Amino acid sequence: MSVVRDNAEPLAIVFEDDGLVPNNILPFLVYQAAVKLDSRQPEETIERLFEANGWGGTWRNGVFDYLHYHATVHEVLGVARGSARVRFGGDHGQELEIKAGDVAILPAGTGHQRIKASADFCVIGAYPPGAKMEVTRATPENHAKALKTIPNVARPPADPVTGKNGALMPLWR
Repeated sequence: MSVVRDNAEPLAIVFEDDGLVPNNILPFLVYQAAVKLDSRQPEETIERLFEANGWGGTWRNGVFDYLHYHATVHEVLGVARGSARVRFGGDHGQELEIKAGDVAILPAGTGHQRIKASADFCVIGAYPPGAKMEVTRATPENHAKALKTIPNVARPPADPVTGKNGALMPLWR
């Protein structure tokens, strides 16, 4: 039985480089209410989905309350419990409400920062194979370095939600 809702299609947003947060020419993707969660073990439902689609290094936590990005790896965030308002794309980006069952896929360089969250907010993070995750703060020095590393980050082998034939594949071609 699939844990992904039928016709799950992501919202795609391209954030501009703002001089501090590089963002990416690849679109940021958000699947809204895409995952059918097991009410007793929602974290495991998302972890198994990501791992089945080749995304690993999973962790459980929240989203940092300071602006940051990852210049060496793409990241997926699946909301297992609660909800949060997160600003994606840096200070000039967009605030989105993400809730249980939603999945956000951040191409390398996409700024993100938690604005507020419910007390039970829990997100599962994961990464495509082969890359090391590093937290990067938005500074002019880090921006200059990120502009060199981001173009070299390999495309993932599959969409973390919908697999090898998922929406990410043509959108990130």
